[in-house]
Amino acid sequence: MTLWLVIIGMGLITYAIRLSMIVLLERVEITDTIRSALRFVPPAVLSAIILPELLQSGGYFDLSLGNDRLLAGLLAMLVAWRSKNVLLTIGIGMAVLWILQTF
Repeated sequence: MTLWLVIIGMGLITYAIRLSMIVLLERVEITDTIRSALRFVPPAVLSAIILPELLQSGGYFDLSLGNDRLLAGLLAMLVAWRSKNVLLTIGIGMAVLWILQTF
């Protein structure tokens, strides 16, 4: 029962935090400078999450050709740059990673 109360409580807290930002942003005028800066937040966060996973193999920094994640990630970046298609990028990146890990 305690676990469920903690889960429900944390859900309510998360909901309240998100709702407070929505209510706050209704009343505050966002300048064009801030709006243009906020466009870069999602790519920056995604990069901060993905880059360490690509550069670490087995918990160690690895820039070699033996790093399967790095090779698949570089190919996925190329596909994303050329195609601008998220699903194709994910599909090719995962397929290449699985192929490299198999061999």
